[in-house]
Amino acid sequence: MVGETYKEWLNYICKRTVVSTKPIEPGKYMTFSVLDRCMEENHIRMVNYYQSSSTSIGEGEFGKMTKNLKETLSEMLNYYPMVTGRLVRDSEEKWKVKCNDAGVRVVEAKAKGSVEEWLKNVDSEKEQMLVYWEDMYHKPYYWSTFYVQITEFEEGGLAIGLSCFHLLADYTSATNFLKAWSDISLGKKITVLPLFHPLPSTRKRISNHHPYFELINHYKSSIERPIPIKEQKNTIISLGFSHQMVNACISKAQFNGPSGPITMTPFEALAGLFWASISNIKGLQNGLIDMSICLDARKLLGLDYGFFGNSMIYNKVHANGNLEGNKFVQATRYIGEVVAKMDNEGIMDLIEWLEKNEMNSPRMINGPDLICVSLENVEPYLSVFEDWLKPLRVSCYIEPVLGEGQVLILPGTPEEGPLSRVVMVTLKEDEAIKLFEDDLISQFFPTIFMKC
Repeated sequence: MVGETYKEWLNYICKRTVVSTKPIEPGKYMTFSVLDRCMEENHIRMVNYYQSSSTSIGEGEFGKMTKNLKETLSEMLNYYPMVTGRLVRDSEEKWKVKCNDAGVRVVEAKAKGSVEEWLKNVDSEKEQMLVYWEDMYHKPYYWSTFYVQITEFEEGGLAIGLSCFHLLADYTSATNFLKAWSDISLGKKITVLPLFHPLPSTRKRISNHHPYFELINHYKSSIERPIPIKEQKNTIISLGFSHQMVNACISKAQFNGPSGPITMTPFEALAGLFWASISNIKGLQNGLIDMSICLDARKLLGLDYGFFGNSMIYNKVHANGNLEGNKFVQATRYIGEVVAKMDNEGIMDLIEWLEKNEMNSPRMINGPDLICVSLENVEPYLSVFEDWLKPLRVSCYIEPVLGEGQVLILPGTPEEGPLSRVVMVTLKEDEAIKLFEDDLISQFFPTIFMKC
């Protein structure tokens, strides 16, 4: 593939609609929560790569895998009426889903070479050719909120791209969608059934409870801020950190608390590392740029892992002016303090505030700060579609990115150990190049999966 463009080695075969195998009862609708509607201006794209035990696809065999996957997808969609439905407006001009089994769009593609060869030369522009997406235009009723792309490689391997409207699902829900599909493909029962129900609406009140205004104020300022008209030109890089590397990062991030050393989680340590590094690159040698973190609140809200929808919560991390000493350690401490404050009471305060103060016009929650998102609690490598198809790597994009940049922290492969992580960073191209050279990052010798 050296010297070739992606247009020369990637061939789109067709785009078709796949529907469920069982009819849906007429007149069924599904509504959205306030957390869903906060993500109305975003979409998710993800790519799962699979290594085939077969070195090449024989004559007449190409497309057989895709055909089988479409059949199991159709069966799996019986459990996802929200995904196969279409968007309509209610009496208050808010979106809801009409469950009419209009189906999902599936793109079939064929690529030269092997998936391993492809991964040696991947960049974000090429990778995004493996995950189809269409923006909603004038006819939402005909627009599919989910797209699947199946790309078979001539010399072995497969890529499954999934894209979806963030209004319907967060990364955990999208990953569970793929896992359900893989379960059906293996002839098994779905291990994590999708649960479609509202967010919690009742709770036990604590006496003298004071609302968590920092979280509410962050959303209030985001809702009141106008959405930027133009998306800036960015590039995406991807770095792999093994179990040992993340362990070393956690050790270097430790600091002493009132009762002794405080140990950080992998997310807190890596988020602090990249916050400090990106701040240096952007010219703040003695300070930290504005940053917000994003965490999955399923456990905090008492929601089952199979809850389908959005439970990602954004919150501002405040840094105090000029910093003295180890900026990496201080950045990690600030993040840990904010994470500790994000509890059930505070998030329920936010949900209640959003329900009382929601505006009909959409707003962008993930901007203009540097955004650091924890996606490490999902298990994408469990999505095995065939016994002879081994999961190789997973990528994720939450778009658009309009602020200082974005850092997504995903789980690494099981072979790299339980603490291993993949960090996908979106920055301006000149800043991304500098990130490779930054001493804070390079001291851990991460594996470069995706260059500029």
